[in-house]
Amino acid sequence: MPARRYPLPPDLTVPFTVPEGLAAGLTRDRLRGRDLLASSRAIRVPLAGEPTLVEYCRPYVELLPGAVVSHATAARIHGFPLPARVEADSTVHLSRTPSDAVPRRRNISGHRLTLTASEMVSVAGIQVTSVARTWMDLAGLLSVDELVVAGDHIVSEYRRSFGPPRNAIVPLAELTAYIESKRWLPNVRRSRTALGLVRVGVDSPPESWLRLILHHAGLPEFVPNFPIRGGNGRRVVWVDLACSRFRTCLEYDGGHHLTPEQQSSDHLRDLATAEAGWVQVKIGRDDLRRGKQFVVDKVRRGLVLGGWRPDASTT
Repeated sequence: MPARRYPLPPDLTVPFTVPEGLAAGLTRDRLRGRDLLASSRAIRVPLAGEPTLVEYCRPYVELLPGAVVSHATAARIHGFPLPARVEADSTVHLSRTPSDAVPRRRNISGHRLTLTASEMVSVAGIQVTSVARTWMDLAGLLSVDELVVAGDHIVSEYRRSFGPPRNAIVPLAELTAYIESKRWLPNVRRSRTALGLVRVGVDSPPESWLRLILHHAGLPEFVPNFPIRGGNGRRVVWVDLACSRFRTCLEYDGGHHLTPEQQSSDHLRDLATAEAGWVQVKIGRDDLRRGKQFVVDKVRRGLVLGGWRPDASTT
């Protein structure tokens, strides 16, 4: 016979442990109610709620003393841009010190890490690996390019003549010093390779992917968030990516560029770019869907108009 269903106490509307439920007055029968999911041993998740990732992780940390949320789960908590396969993974990554047992239970991926106090932060009451440590540990799960996209997000900062400023989550110099301080750790070499491709100032993951496509194609380097100046030396427009040597700039047009207001602003930007003597190439989502070579060929045409010669000895 199914357990009688009655409302949960207000403190138990998010994932909780069985001991917490018993302490709050729930019976064993109530803990088997159909409105509760047993996500793992001694953990219950109310089906009516939509817990945050931190709320979902908290009971696992409570039941595993010394555990720290790490790897892909920590990256999701910190808001890293991640591949779809990682975002969709509901496994909770937890780490303990090498002297403790590896966390083993349903929905858990256990790791052993030696962490300093500075490599852990408290997020809504649970311990999570720091942003820099999380990025380094992701090297075992992501490709170099995927690491670069996450790294661009972490170090991005700018002050522009429009919009609010953006501060780095971890400044590039700080992230570099941290990674360079590490020795003999798994995948640290991949982290260093990715760090060499990370750039400050990127606005969005598509811009990172676009820059990497051009880099791997051997085209001249484009730098993010570049101010184009007019004949009087004043900044006239900021562009997403720019190759100043060949006065060629790229604009990634996402969905927000389809509104009438944004299109009007874009037309003024395009005119100012042309008046400053720059070649502008617009890249949209449809271009990316057509494939890397289509994008490379389109940008190559803009570079040639700007004076670049593909057969030149230097690019």
